[in-house]
Amino acid sequence: MTDSEANQRRIINFSGVSITPEEIVDFLKHEMLLKDLCQKLVSQKIIAQAAKDRGVTVTPEEIQAEANDIRYEKRLEKASDALAWLTEQMITTDDWETGIRTRLLAQKLAEHLFDKEVEKFFAQNQLDFEQFVLYQIVVPYEQLAWEIYYRVEEEEISFYEAAHLYDIDERRRNYCGYEGKLYRWSLKPDIAAVVMSKPVGNIIGPLKTDQGYHLLMVTEFIPAELNSASRQEIIDKLFEEWLESELNYLLNR
Repeated sequence: MTDSEANQRRIINFSGVSITPEEIVDFLKHEMLLKDLCQKLVSQKIIAQAAKDRGVTVTPEEIQAEANDIRYEKRLEKASDALAWLTEQMITTDDWETGIRTRLLAQKLAEHLFDKEVEKFFAQNQLDFEQFVLYQIVVPYEQLAWEIYYRVEEEEISFYEAAHLYDIDERRRNYCGYEGKLYRWSLKPDIAAVVMSKPVGNIIGPLKTDQGYHLLMVTEFIPAELNSASRQEIIDKLFEEWLESELNYLLNR
């Protein structure tokens, strides 16, 4: 194959428009995205080498099982549906399976490295795994935040109604302020300390952040428990810290 033929194969055809690899790199540079992409690529190389050194592998059966799960989630029941979806994503079956393999390899390496560290980490950081069900209202002005606070306190309006009417975020408005079931460490330490110190149902705030003025309400406290979800959270956290350390060492040596 000549250089010209090789370059032609690398050109991406997007709706009849040809895009070269050089144009993609230039775009990433102009949008200040190239560094982040390169860090992700280097991270993949670190994971691949670490997995190889430790004998961690992904089998074809595991890749197929994950592909089947994705097809089920996306309702791609027929093979033709899956191929049409891949074509829409501008990738081949081999590309898709390589991506699945990369993700599974990272998951298996994380479990290999840190599965035995979970219980110790949980015991040392148990308070961080206390959970609470949080509702929140964020508004742009302090005066409005206080007005909402007093109206809710005087029972002129419920916290949920106020969130639906005034929150700056469309998702929270639609969910009447519902943020979800959160861990203590998912909030900034100073805010978490305030949240965990207030009884269920009390209005907290207004608290100022760079997003605006926050009113918070906890509807349930959930004691820390080491279950499958928190176990995975710990493994993911330890793995992310390990990968960041390995990346910094490689880039700064």
